[in-house]
Amino acid sequence: MAHLPDRLRLAIFDLDGVVYRRERPVPGAVELIQRLHAAGVLIRFATNNSMVARTGYVERLRSMGIATAVDEVVTSTWATAEHLRRNEPKVGRVLAVGAPGMLEELRACGYAATGAADAAPAGYAGGPLEERFDAVVVGLDPTIDYRRIAIAAAAVRAGARFVATNADRRYPTPEGFLPGAGSIVAAIAAACDVEPQVIGKPEPAMFRAILAAARIGPEQAVVIGDNPDADVLAARRAGIASILVLTGVADRRLAETLDGDRRPDALAEDPYAVAAMLDGRLSG
Repeated sequence: MAHLPDRLRLAIFDLDGVVYRRERPVPGAVELIQRLHAAGVLIRFATNNSMVARTGYVERLRSMGIATAVDEVVTSTWATAEHLRRNEPKVGRVLAVGAPGMLEELRACGYAATGAADAAPAGYAGGPLEERFDAVVVGLDPTIDYRRIAIAAAAVRAGARFVATNADRRYPTPEGFLPGAGSIVAAIAAACDVEPQVIGKPEPAMFRAILAAARIGPEQAVVIGDNPDADVLAARRAGIASILVLTGVADRRLAETLDGDRRPDALAEDPYAVAAMLDGRLSG
């Protein structure tokens, strides 16, 4: 198991359930983030959501009184682009299966990204594509249809890297669960008989990309999350200590049953408890 760092240099926050719930900040979250900023600790907000560009999260956080910058927000799309930049430097042309925000983010990261809907003629019914792609990046696309799945599968069969921003098979909404990016990824994987590389939580690639971009070792960072199956597990796989807060997915009853890689290094009732826990470990 990792241990909370003696001198903290980087704090990685999950968003929903940790920093805010719907449109309201979690009590104590604003104060915790301000305290860490004032101490010189780097902050990153990490989310598996691939549909919203980072600028959208900056605006949302600012509306809650949390001053932040684009560089502090890490979506699974940005993490995917960063992973490709560092590990697949020859990738330039990308076929994107996802929401407009994902396409916007990929282009902002310097990729020649084409939406799957625009990668073939309207009457496309299978077969080789006219354009070759270096990678197929798949996230959540609420408008997905058979044609886009076929186009993405054709691009992968032609040799494109197959990368998933995340593999969440479903996600919660006030009305109940809806299909997540993993459901779309699974359909494309079945169609081309190729398994993708997954970047988002609980895989460690997102957190590793954050560490590499910040030039900070895992022993100097902490992940603050509410989901043992995503935040805690990804932190463990990346070698980063984790604090599980009981303001979202997990409650104390669940937390007391956790073991193995799902067991956090520390448990906190809320952001106020996290602040007290980290107070003596700040780098500033």
